[in-house]
Amino acid sequence: MKNVRILLIGLCSLLVLGAFNYKQKVTTIYLIGDSTVADYSLEENYETKKFPQVGWGQVFQPFFQKDSLKLVKNILGNVKEVKIDDRAKGGRSTRTFFQEGRWASVYNSLQKGDVVMMQFGHNDASVEKTERYVNIEGYKEFLRLFINQTKEKGATPIVLTPVARNYPWKDGKLSNVHGEYPQAAIEVANELKVKYIDLNELSMSFFSSKGQDYVTTNYFMNFEAGKFPAFPNGQKDNTHFQTQGGIEIAQLVFNAMKKL
Repeated sequence: MKNVRILLIGLCSLLVLGAFNYKQKVTTIYLIGDSTVADYSLEENYETKKFPQVGWGQVFQPFFQKDSLKLVKNILGNVKEVKIDDRAKGGRSTRTFFQEGRWASVYNSLQKGDVVMMQFGHNDASVEKTERYVNIEGYKEFLRLFINQTKEKGATPIVLTPVARNYPWKDGKLSNVHGEYPQAAIEVANELKVKYIDLNELSMSFFSSKGQDYVTTNYFMNFEAGKFPAFPNGQKDNTHFQTQGGIEIAQLVFNAMKKL
């Protein structure tokens, strides 16, 4: 009888510890990519050097509250807590992200059940910047590497096509500026049978619905001199986002995750 009691106590303890560990498990969503994804608030003196510039990854965490996790259950399962770990960095292509050891750092941190969301293409396509440029076949090969190594760790890869720039506009609609890179990303995702988000198409459609003038003024880094300490002479930048633009793109990504 004594042995039975000891056995029951042991089993109860294991169940309690198991429940505790389950509740404590935090699923990490790693973001890898370029400046349009990056978290500038991690940089020193952000308020005086970069604000209001944001990458959409910088404002992604608030979408993963306890009451909203059920909306992305198809991707994350029954998780209790999600942490966004934004490893994206300005100026990086798939190749330079790998060469600098940034991918190795993510790979070494990956745990089973985590997610890696990858959005490249802006810098891969920069033919004139040879230190960044990656041709289509190289771009696809680095995406394959990121995807396959993510799967090796038991984590989930999600491929994103590059987010739209604020040009070219024609007849009131925003057009694709990324050439063959968005389609190449989709082809790799289909080839390796992983989920993807066509953020290029989603963002072009969304910006077109808002109109060029509104998007230029409210979403991208275009403003007059003297408005922000980090940009005393003003700014004309149709690639990077102001805070509201970053939030809108983060919303597009989260909404797309719900449908995967």
